[in-house]
Amino acid sequence: MKLLLALLTALTAVQAADYQLKATPATVAWGYYWSEAKPVLRIKSGDTVSVQTLTTGSPTSLARAGVKDEDIQPELKKIYAEVTGDAKGPGGHILTGPIYIEDAEPGDVLEVRIQKIDLSTPYASNGFSPQRGVLPQTDFQQGRTKIIPLDMKRNVAKFADNIEIPLHPFFGSMGVAPDPSKGRVNSAPPGEHAGNIDNKDLVVGTKLFIPVHVKGALFEVGDGHAGQGNGEVDITAMETSLVGTFQFVVRKDMHLKWPRGETPTHWIAMGLDEDLTQALILAVREAIDFLVTEKHLSREDAYALCSVAVDFNVTQAVDGTKGVHAMIPKSIFK
Repeated sequence: MKLLLALLTALTAVQAADYQLKATPATVAWGYYWSEAKPVLRIKSGDTVSVQTLTTGSPTSLARAGVKDEDIQPELKKIYAEVTGDAKGPGGHILTGPIYIEDAEPGDVLEVRIQKIDLSTPYASNGFSPQRGVLPQTDFQQGRTKIIPLDMKRNVAKFADNIEIPLHPFFGSMGVAPDPSKGRVNSAPPGEHAGNIDNKDLVVGTKLFIPVHVKGALFEVGDGHAGQGNGEVDITAMETSLVGTFQFVVRKDMHLKWPRGETPTHWIAMGLDEDLTQALILAVREAIDFLVTEKHLSREDAYALCSVAVDFNVTQAVDGTKGVHAMIPKSIFK
């Protein structure tokens, strides 16, 4: 009987450590990561949080593209109606947070374990304008928003009658507050704080490691995608609303300058720069650093291994800062 009571007490303690964070006008940061943003939730290292996030598409643009009014989330309408003026910008992403993680200090690393991702709406949108994306403005005379139905039972997106895309939900933007000297940072370009890295490999069962720059880390998340191609060339993916469950672990034993990732099959090193070539150079250097530090290779062998076994992919090329990520396969290490 005592053992049963102990087990029930332990179970209750675990459940009490879980949190739900809904997207409301009071719990979102519209378009920025900022060291002075007021936390909307405080948790401890090891806690899990279910976070509601909202699509980047406005109610007006969704309605204009053909989404019925009753199918547009009330939360999205409310935030567009009530978050105005200086509370918005400079970027366009509605981010939920920030979440303050106790004991997180500058110089630490925040390990974000992505435990679950749920789709919130049976559709996604993809929109572009001639002024944005990787192609010159002369390639298209006008922009377009396309609504893409999502078949959640079959786990596919119905792009067209003869085109189905497997659903691959992930968060385009996951990050912490940048160094205070940078002020309120636009949510569009990714950086040392992570943010809008648009890495489609960071799905359920993966981890993101982010350098901490301010006390409490101040984690934010948003820019939900039902799927994306590497590059995100027209500037949007299959934009949609998601609910993610994350576990946050403060790592005192890690010290990083740039974000890194881990999947069941790969380690991910990242390079971010306004110039795509420089982003590639940084990704190679970060991969070498990982291989030297974690796998104890010489720098020469690490550089060679990057060339013969590591894939360097263009994460995205449309957000001002370009992204390249190195996929280091775990299977090659015996």
